[in-house]
Amino acid sequence: MSALVTEAAKLVGVATACTALSMPRASYYRATRPAPRKLPSSRKAPARALGESERHEVLRVLHSEAFVDKAPSEIVAALLGQGVYHCSARTMYRILAARGETRERLDQLRHPQYKRPELIATGPNQVWSWDITKLRAAEKWTYYYLYVLLDIYSRYVVGWLLSQRESGELAAELLEQSYHKHGVDPDQLVVHADRGAAPTSKTLKQMMVDLGVTPSHSRPRVSNDNPFSESQFHTVKSRPDYPDRFGCFEDATGFCRRTFSWYNDEHHHSGIAMLTPAQVHFGQAAQVLADRQRVLDSAYAAHPERFVNGPPRVEVLPDAVWINPPEKKSEAVLRLQ
Repeated sequence: MSALVTEAAKLVGVATACTALSMPRASYYRATRPAPRKLPSSRKAPARALGESERHEVLRVLHSEAFVDKAPSEIVAALLGQGVYHCSARTMYRILAARGETRERLDQLRHPQYKRPELIATGPNQVWSWDITKLRAAEKWTYYYLYVLLDIYSRYVVGWLLSQRESGELAAELLEQSYHKHGVDPDQLVVHADRGAAPTSKTLKQMMVDLGVTPSHSRPRVSNDNPFSESQFHTVKSRPDYPDRFGCFEDATGFCRRTFSWYNDEHHHSGIAMLTPAQVHFGQAAQVLADRQRVLDSAYAAHPERFVNGPPRVEVLPDAVWINPPEKKSEAVLRLQ
């Protein structure tokens, strides 16, 4: 029937032919529709892809006790320090995603972008950021107050204090101890904080004057003006052993000691070329990066086909770290010179 309609359609058109032969146009078009293009067979794995045994080995490493709670980028950095390279962090994510093992530990909040104070650090002990966060105690509506001083260039926690209250006197004591511990000179350091009661207290302000420290503050009601401290608190509270509540003050103190020891000496930070804060703060970065490059060079020599963009290069440590860099790049360049 469709063949007859087709011949008639060539003479009088599809609509007229279908009406004359009592055939719905939809049926005609369906009958004369070209056969669907045959879908290609499943894509073959490229020659440079990891083999099945290698993927199992990567999974074994990811599930091992040493790395089960770490991000792939941090695992790659740790393995490079041991002279081992399995694959890139992106490949690890693909392997985990195929097994449904990728998600954020905490629900993420998206904050709007705000202007922040313009501060720049080109080395350690130039700009410190500090803030106070609450740790929930065993009894409802009770908290412990954690004070943390952070070097924004190295991300090194230069000082911390846990207390059952929030006060400017304790903040001044922490600043003075950390200042002398790290051998800071007068007029060398800027300390940035929000505008809470402790950061703006007269006691802390007087201590900064006595030490020759320049104060800096976030704008009112803009928490994102202090991004490094906020990020560091997020990392602390995302730890696998971070509890919902702390049973006692000693329990919270023990957690802080363990966490800041890990953060400074073991945590490979994505903002500083996957180095640990201690390596950057104490001038070990160049040697560690050179050692990693030698490991990558050996991996490239063994399997160059797996590196489609050429020989791999280690990440570069940033020359400068900013709190709210200038919008115009030319201004930023002038500040660096």
